[in-house]
Amino acid sequence: MRALTAILLCLVGLSASTSAIRTTTEPLPHDAYVWQRIWTPAVTAAASRSADIIRSWRILLAEGDRSGRWTTVAVPWSDILATGRPVISVIRIDGRLDEDRMVALLDRVVATVSAPNTLQSIAGVEIDYDCPTSKLATYAKFLSALRARLPSSIALSITALPTWLSSSALGNLATDLDEVVLQVHAIDDPRRGLFDPDQAERWVREFGRRISRPFRVALPAYDVRVTWRSNGRLASVEGEVPLLAGQDGEVLDARPEAVLGLLHALQRSAPAGLIGVVWFRLPTEADTRAWSLKTWRAVVTDRLSPAKVSAALVPAEQSDLWNVVLSNEGSVDARLPSQVRLDAACQAADGANGFRLVADRLADQRVLESNGNGRLRAQTKRTIGWARCVQPERQLHVVN
Repeated sequence: MRALTAILLCLVGLSASTSAIRTTTEPLPHDAYVWQRIWTPAVTAAASRSADIIRSWRILLAEGDRSGRWTTVAVPWSDILATGRPVISVIRIDGRLDEDRMVALLDRVVATVSAPNTLQSIAGVEIDYDCPTSKLATYAKFLSALRARLPSSIALSITALPTWLSSSALGNLATDLDEVVLQVHAIDDPRRGLFDPDQAERWVREFGRRISRPFRVALPAYDVRVTWRSNGRLASVEGEVPLLAGQDGEVLDARPEAVLGLLHALQRSAPAGLIGVVWFRLPTEADTRAWSLKTWRAVVTDRLSPAKVSAALVPAEQSDLWNVVLSNEGSVDARLPSQVRLDAACQAADGANGFRLVADRLADQRVLESNGNGRLRAQTKRTIGWARCVQPERQLHVVN
């Protein structure tokens, strides 16, 4: 999908009449991408625990990189089919792939999807190719050729980008498709953030006016950590694959309450062609760059509750030494507070785990300050520093 890396690194005719408005009160069904190159027990456990709220899985099956190199994922079909949900296999093709290599991948796609274990396990194929808008006509030919070579029982869909809305070729692109998934996250310049619910809603409504096929909207349940060079250019992007870089950098996130707000707007009134939501990506307990499963489930089921973050001094090994501990006692993830203000009785302190010590001279008070990036998962604690204090107030003031 992921337009994300390419966009962050590169910064990179149907009727336009007003679409009908979806008036049903039935909730939009939810799919989820299982975007894993290596399946672990945490992935299969997350799928098993989430099948009750999912219509179908969209599983990364293979990738073609910019040089045309082909990599497949060893999917544990028995585990995923045991969840009782249909499977759509996703083929990821690098958006920087040139036209000749793109055409050469057609045989690879067909062969991979047609492997006996795969073909008998899937209900559809989704092509995830971040095609440059100028090459949509060529992409349409690729999709037409693919449709002709796939069994008629296999549905064909693609991931679409809002940038394609400017092209008159968008209509022809959808001719051979059963449905389309519109991605509304990680589209703009990274300095504008990962997800803007107002912009996303405008894209969804415009897409509904332009497309004649059923479509779903892909929503984010993750964040990325980025670092910048001294000249302002992007240095690194940490997404679903952890990097060896340190913890410095800026976190671009999608706040659960913002994503839920868009869901509410789409549930109230949306283009008639909108048939569901696809989440990128299925959270696991081991995925530190995704929401927790509890938070994701709360958004999907519309049961998101307020966060409950507090901070306190916890005794350390010496009588006047204290650990500063941040706690999230709520049932959903919470953003890290901007400040935790220490008691005036604390004469020395320092920060840790994303917090640094600053001084409030007016209040003669020491403060642990964060950049506001990151989150504290539900029902977890984090030590964010230490303090040396004599008979302090144990409960601390948190500033969001």
